[in-house]
Amino acid sequence: MNSSPMPRPADLDVVRDSYDRVADNYVDMVRTTGIGDIRAHPWLRAAMDVFADAVGGLGPVLDVGCGPGTITAYLAERGLDVSGVDLSPRMIEHARRLHPECAFSVGSATELELAEASFGGLLGWWSLFNLPRDVLPRVLASFAGALMPEGQLIIATHVGDGDVARTEAYGGVPVSWTTYQWQPDRLAELVERAGLRPTAELRLPAEGQVGPTVVLVAQRDN
Repeated sequence: MNSSPMPRPADLDVVRDSYDRVADNYVDMVRTTGIGDIRAHPWLRAAMDVFADAVGGLGPVLDVGCGPGTITAYLAERGLDVSGVDLSPRMIEHARRLHPECAFSVGSATELELAEASFGGLLGWWSLFNLPRDVLPRVLASFAGALMPEGQLIIATHVGDGDVARTEAYGGVPVSWTTYQWQPDRLAELVERAGLRPTAELRLPAEGQVGPTVVLVAQRDN
């Protein structure tokens, strides 16, 4: 892995505070509407099931940007040795309350100390789109180094060309963050440059209030 310091996003603290503010509303929306719960979305659930089958038995799995732990718990139910980490302390409070059987910690994707070849699987599931365009490649490189041979990374994110400044989210709660959208081909290129081989891609059209989506899976070969 690259040993030089990871750049710290200038808005990291503001983004953390924003997710702390929306956490309660988000958890309620997961419960009442199924947002963020792959069990309510067959194609997303299928992609996650294939990922779980591929990394099962390889080694620990880390859900980076786990929010209230919905996906972490889903993978634990499938028998994976999985834990979650999230930037927002309030999200982690909810995760620990809702899923006490799983381990959760507070941390940023830019500040994780991931040992070389220590994980069978990593997730960036709707959790990397706030990373600035000059920061995401470095985070992907750290993920690539942390995966064991044959280990896999799964990413889900927003498709588009522009950067969207958000001022409210999840029921009108005031926030301050930027959603960095990516075209699937460009995202796959970044993943390859990080040292991983893309193995699958799922593109989904806009649905309701959620815009176009891409799910990308990639593997470390050596």
